[in-house]
Amino acid sequence: MPATLTGCGIPTTPQRLFFSLHQYCAAARSAEVTELRVCVNRSCGKQGSRETLEVLSSIAPHGVAIASCGCLGRCGAGPNLVVLPGGAIVSHCGTPARASRLLADICGDEFDPWRNLEVLSLRKKGEVELEKGNASEALALLNQAIELNPSGGLQFIYKARSAAKLGMGDNDGALEDAKEVCKIAPYFPQAYICQGDALLAMGDLNAAEKAYATALDIDPSIRRSKSFKARVAKLKEKLLVAST
Repeated sequence: MPATLTGCGIPTTPQRLFFSLHQYCAAARSAEVTELRVCVNRSCGKQGSRETLEVLSSIAPHGVAIASCGCLGRCGAGPNLVVLPGGAIVSHCGTPARASRLLADICGDEFDPWRNLEVLSLRKKGEVELEKGNASEALALLNQAIELNPSGGLQFIYKARSAAKLGMGDNDGALEDAKEVCKIAPYFPQAYICQGDALLAMGDLNAAEKAYATALDIDPSIRRSKSFKARVAKLKEKLLVAST
């Protein structure tokens, strides 16, 4: 009876655990890859698997799902991930370059690993500027990221750009970008939070309330978030003022 990869429910054999890179690439291109699962167990976590998970989630094209999972074996050779369907194990995937090259091996020539990493770098720089309160600098960086036409992760870029536009007082532009996020990733709760923020700034309180409620329906855990609580409190305050 074959062993099962802990936390994933994937039957495997010793041969599958010791895929060479050449065998892996051949298997990936001959199958319709739909998901990569990254081990975030203790050993792989210490080797940077959560950073690998973030990079893959940020640049993966539509149709390639990224998720975390439990131990895949080969502890010490991580970060490890499994390619589904097929169950091929890839080890030592611990740098952004390695993660992006992996997606290029899977997706083929249409995925440019270096261009997508450049987009990710621009987005991260834009988010840093946004945190500093430099909305115009953030907007410029995020515009550059979008112009590079990334293979994936546009929802994160438009989300950040919506916040940048909101910070500059461009409420209509912020709402437009938030709607774009909803189109790209309809089950991304942050899309509806961005939409709610823009609507709140525009004074459309009922629509803002509906947008926040949609985000909460998708991910009930955000109810505990300090930032979400602050948004709800601000909305309630405005609703109270409007009703008096």
